[in-house]
Amino acid sequence: MSSSVHSFPPPRSGYTLPVFACAGAIAALRQLIDPDDAPTAVTFDLLNPPQPATIPIEQIAPLPDGSVLAVTRSDPGDNLDLTRDTPIWSVVAWGNLDQTEPLVFEGGVGIGRQMATGQAAIYGYAKQLMHHHLNARLPSGKTLRVTVILPEGKALAERTSNAAFGVVEGLSLLGTGGVSQPLSAPGQLETFRVELRHKAKRYDPLVFCLGENGLDLALSLGIEADRRVKTANWLGPLLVEAGSQQVKNILLFGYHGKLIKLAGGIFHTHHHVADSRQEILAAHAAAQGVSAEIVQTLLAEGTVEAGLGGLQTLGKDSVNRVYGAIAAAIDRRASAYIQTHCGQTVTVGSLLFNRQRQILIKSRNGDAMLGQVLVD
Repeated sequence: MSSSVHSFPPPRSGYTLPVFACAGAIAALRQLIDPDDAPTAVTFDLLNPPQPATIPIEQIAPLPDGSVLAVTRSDPGDNLDLTRDTPIWSVVAWGNLDQTEPLVFEGGVGIGRQMATGQAAIYGYAKQLMHHHLNARLPSGKTLRVTVILPEGKALAERTSNAAFGVVEGLSLLGTGGVSQPLSAPGQLETFRVELRHKAKRYDPLVFCLGENGLDLALSLGIEADRRVKTANWLGPLLVEAGSQQVKNILLFGYHGKLIKLAGGIFHTHHHVADSRQEILAAHAAAQGVSAEIVQTLLAEGTVEAGLGGLQTLGKDSVNRVYGAIAAAIDRRASAYIQTHCGQTVTVGSLLFNRQRQILIKSRNGDAMLGQVLVD
């Protein structure tokens, strides 16, 4: 009788959207300077992390207005990322005579717009990367305009929660680094488990953050940085791992549109796996005495964020009652999940925030734990 060990190959990491936008801009600038220079790939330093990347240039061509267009194609590695294979257009042109800054960045079609400011959703790392590499190649006395276009960005954005965080009409050039970690690839789960095991030896409670917004907001609230555990969509396995490591307290910290799934017993939160957020919201609203008419409206809403908006028309008390019940259900079902799968008793608390990155509700356990995880 033979046995075999099944293991996943190491997940392949890729690159974030700012890297492809920058690669295209570098290639386009090179041809803007020298019309005979038509690179098929460019190699440059990612800065964060400080390592080189070589990015293929799919197409490059001068345009009638004197600018140059370079096209790259997104490769996020082994990740369930909806931007896979989407084209990124980088258009580079000399600046106007009245341009005072060396570089001006513009968001074209498919780049999201920040609702709060109206500005293109091109964030710090993308600008840092392009400033670093384009300034170094910019001829003396010249200024530059860089326009990034995502032809498929508006359609893709409809499948994301960007609007929940105030970005509309397209995708963001978001990210604090150049490497796209394969957070949804099965092999990555083991990496997450290893990190959790190390932190479980030093911290209790642990703070589980579902995504980048949760990680950033946790810091801004004063939660100890190293206590945070990034879970991506692997909440179920990591809750069980924490229980197996004898962690006694876990604070779940995330956007309400993700964490609400746990109240319905969904412990892998990627939308490809399951999505019943409106149904969970409507069920809890009904249980809290919200009228049948409003419950029907919640069920018909296209997003859980719109459902929250509907609840808010009833007043703060209704929101607190419904979301208080949801947070309590998250705590209860998460604790039961851990007990079922590893036989350990773990107290779970939850803190849910809204699209304005403001705390929407804290469960009783979550409120108690928050005071324990803040930096003195």
